[in-house]
Amino acid sequence: MSLPSGQFPDLRDRGVLVTGGGSGIGAALVKGFLRQGARVAFIDIAEEQSRALCDKLTPETGTRPEYIAADLRHIEAVKRAVAAAVAALGPISVLVNNAARDDRQALEDVTEESWNESLSVNLSHLFFVSQAVAPHMRQAGGGSIINFSSIAFMLNMPEIPAYATAKAGIVGLTKSLAGRLGPDKIRVNAVLPGMIVTERQKRLWLDDESIARMQGRQCLKRMLTAEDLVGPCLFLASDCSAAMTAQTMIIDGGVL
Repeated sequence: MSLPSGQFPDLRDRGVLVTGGGSGIGAALVKGFLRQGARVAFIDIAEEQSRALCDKLTPETGTRPEYIAADLRHIEAVKRAVAAAVAALGPISVLVNNAARDDRQALEDVTEESWNESLSVNLSHLFFVSQAVAPHMRQAGGGSIINFSSIAFMLNMPEIPAYATAKAGIVGLTKSLAGRLGPDKIRVNAVLPGMIVTERQKRLWLDDESIARMQGRQCLKRMLTAEDLVGPCLFLASDCSAAMTAQTMIIDGGVL
């Protein structure tokens, strides 16, 4: 991973929790915060992959992240995972709600079960992780919550009705949480990535043709990778964005 070289000294020793941190964008964020000297924990359901990431990042960054295995679809598991993160790190100052899964499904194939599954994986846990973390941020004197939405809900994509609904809902959730938590000095913002080319995306959905087609729509004619989300998240987590809340930041290479 090649990460941005910017430094945010105020992030040193801050407690950072990342959901879905075992691979892709989440793994890049875990490494990015470790390189800032933060104390980092991440939650992921994929245990083998997550433990391998910890083994890889420890010599690269000089610090081992705290891995917490949990299925974020289950609210009690969310509460236990947040408690474990606090026990490992102390008060959490930064939460990155990154975990998601962009399954494709035709309109005719959507069932009640698949709809509820998508909202559980892509929307509900953002609220419940934030709810569980908020008291600890108050204890820390404030903090920053960064919610991952997507530009997908603005592109009229026909094969992701539930996913698009969840990602649009995250923007509304972000604004509501910002209004509620602002008096506690907790900022809440959303990041909306464009087409971020990860190994999972290439394995499941993307090929050279689809990547080239999206790059043709971008102002920046290059592939966007997980590392392109690190700098924006460091900024939103740091005091550099101290007056910024209830906002959305689009990182799509200039599609929108």
